[in-house]
This record gives sequence, C-alpha cells and structure tokens, in this order.
Amino acid sequence: MTATPGTPRSQPYPSSTARAPHRRGSSALRDTLTLMSLPVLAALAVPAAFAGGGTRRWFGGRAESQRAEAQAAKDAAAAAFYELDTAQRDLRISVETITAVDDSPAARRAVADFAALGGRIDEASRRYIQAVDAHDLDRDDLDASAAVRARTELTAAKAELAGVKEELDRYGSSLGPLLGKAETQLARLAPAVERARQALLGASNALDAVRAKNLRADDLAARLAALSPELTKLNQGAGQHGVAQTLERAERVQREAGAIRAEAERLPEKAAEIDHRLVSLRTRAQALTTRAGQVDPVLSELRRRFAAACWQDLQQVPAQAAENVRQAELKLREAQTARDAQRWPDATSLLSTVRALLNTTDEAVSAAGDRLTRLNAVQKDPQAEIQRARFAIRDAQRLAMTGRTTPDPRHARPLDDAVARLERAIGTLEGGRHPDYWHFLTETEAVRQTVSRVVSQIREERGSVTGH
Repeated sequence: MTATPGTPRSQPYPSSTARAPHRRGSSALRDTLTLMSLPVLAALAVPAAFAGGGTRRWFGGRAESQRAEAQAAKDAAAAAFYELDTAQRDLRISVETITAVDDSPAARRAVADFAALGGRIDEASRRYIQAVDAHDLDRDDLDASAAVRARTELTAAKAELAGVKEELDRYGSSLGPLLGKAETQLARLAPAVERARQALLGASNALDAVRAKNLRADDLAARLAALSPELTKLNQGAGQHGVAQTLERAERVQREAGAIRAEAERLPEKAAEIDHRLVSLRTRAQALTTRAGQVDPVLSELRRRFAAACWQDLQQVPAQAAENVRQAELKLREAQTARDAQRWPDATSLLSTVRALLNTTDEAVSAAGDRLTRLNAVQKDPQAEIQRARFAIRDAQRLAMTGRTTPDPRHARPLDDAVARLERAIGTLEGGRHPDYWHFLTETEAVRQTVSRVVSQIREERGSVTGH
C-alpha cells in the first residue's frame, strides 16, 4: 500500500528495505501470502499442525497454547491487513474517477486527504510486516514468553490496521457526492461523443444532397471543415483531453454540426424563396411606377381646391417615388446576380433593401391619395369630424367621474385642454375661402390621442386598485 493513488500495485505489501531475504522473513511472508490467498484453509490448518504427526518437538501444554494464540493473532492481523489493502485499492479507483472528471477545490481536497491516509496506511503496514518478520511461530524451540510477545505485537498491529481501516471507511463515505457526480459525467461521455460523430455525419450527408441539386454550399462546407480538428480530439479520447473538456467539446460539435445540417437541408427552400421574392418585388416595383405616375393629378387637384398648407409636404412625392423605384430596380439586378452566384446572404440582404425602398414609396404614394380623400370628406361635412372628437371627450369625462364627486385633476386637466384645443381647431374653419382643413384634421386627431391616453391611464389605475 502506498500514499499516492497513481502508483501501480502488483502485491498487497509495500516494498521494504528492512525486510532482507532470510529464513525467518521468508517464512513470515510466505505465511502472510498463504493466509491472504486461502484464509479459511490456513485457519483450518493451524490447529491441525498442532495435532501431531509432525517433526516438531513439544515443550508442554502452556507453550503450545501460547503458540496457538500467537498464531491466531497473526491470522487476525493478516486478515485486517488484507481488508485494509482491498479497501485502499477500491478507493484508489474512486479517487482516480473523481480526478479524471473534477478539478474543483473539493476534489483536490479529496485527493490530498487520500494521500494523507495513504501515509498512515503505509506506516501501519510497515509495523505489521515488522511484527510478522520478528516472530517465527514455526520454530521448534519457541518458548511461551516469545509466543506472548508475538501475540502482543501482532494484536497491536491488527488494532492499528483496523483503526486505519475505519478512517478509510469514513473517508470513503465522504466521497459519495463527488463520486456520484463523476460517475454521472462518465456515463454521459460515450453517448455524447457518439452523438457528436453522428451529427457530423448527418451534416456531411446533407451537404452531399445539396450539391446533388446543383446548389453550392461553400460557406457551410467551410464551417464543417473547421470542425475536423475537434473530431480528431474527440477520437483521441478523454484520457488525453479530460472528461469535462471532452464532454463540452462533444456537445459543441453536435450543436454546430446540427446547425450546419439544418441550414443545408433548408438551402433548396431558401433558393426557391429568393427566386419567388425576386419575381414578386420586380412586379411590385413595376406597379409602383404606374401608381407614382398618378400622384401628379392628385397634387394638381389638391392645389386647385385646398390651401397650400394642405399639400405642400407632398410636393416631392412624385420625384422621390421615381428615385426610390429606380434604386429598387438597381438593387433587384444586384440581387439577381448574387442569387445566380449562390451568394445567399448577399441576395437576402439586397432583397431586404429593395423591400424597404418599395415600402417607403408605397406609403408616400398612398399618402397623396389618402390626403385628398380625407380633405374631401371634411370639406363636405366638417361636423362629422367635430362630433367624433366631442364624443371621445364626453366618453372620457364620464369615465373620469365614475365613482367620484369631483374629477381627479390629473384626468380633468388634459381633458379640459382637449376641449379648448378642439374649439380652437373649429375656429380655423370659420371665414376664409380656403380653410386649412389639414390643420383641422391633425388637431382633431391630436385631441383624440390625448383623450385616449387619459382613458388608458384611468383604467390602469383602477385596475391596479382592484388587483390589490
């Protein structure tokens, strides 16, 4: 037995320079090994040796009784030595399992404690071997006093071995959580490595399937090639790279290979989607070109029938729409080139730019038509817009007074301001050939937004009170 867990053991006894090869030492070692390998037979053989039939001379009943007791003490010490050696070997395996997986402070303390116990085990083993070597119980001239000394020393050696064994057992019990964690990780190791290998194989097969459809996947192939060194390390095993590191590597490889496979499998769908978007956006650009050409007649009518403030912000719409469509068509050609070259990220990015340009153009072109529609409506019947705003204010005022005798100033003040703002907006319609209907509409819209915020505030406050 040694103090360090990594030293290989070919026999249950530590080497000892004090044990020179002589007859008595060889006899003691032979007896111990015999007892360790066949403890039951040895125990049965002891009384038989004293039963007669040998060449040993007999010196009386008391001496032979003491010899028998010494032999029994020797047998018990050998059994204790064997139990201690077995327990140490078993625990060394547990400690090596922990150190292979865990480098935490708790694991390092466990290793240090095992080394310290190893020192005490070696010391107890040394004294046991010295006691065995010091007394040859097979001597013909062994007297009673020598047998008593042998029994005393062997009994003490056995007690010391048993005491160290108890310490070792307590230490072994304390390893439970660390050992359980380590064994769990070891149990995960082989399946994790196999899943990583299968994920790499799946990614490789997916890339082959994509290439068979005349689709390149150069970026995905490069990402897969970058995982090759990781596969090499996985194949080298946890013994070289550590269990925790190998587990982390296997999970990372599986995750990245799975992402490559998913992207490869989606590549045909992505190519078809880009083709569809190219056609759709090209058609939309053509339609917007036609619609943009209709903005000038709308602006002409706005200029003729309404005040300048109602249409001045729309003056640049035709020119800006034409420029946006021109830029969109240029980006569409670039996107087509990127798609033909199978530069999928570039094609996707360019198509997003085209869509943003067309959305902006669509909103501007639609704004001109919507402006004329709203101005026509309010010019024909401004009372409809006024009543709409007043209804919203009255509804909010009723809500503010619900359950109260006087309104909360936080609610009443903005509602009063909204009433005043509405009245001022109505006043702008009185007099003048071309009232600023657009200013009127923006003011009534602002009134409704203010009222909506007050209503939301009231409901939130009352909902909070009810919740409590």
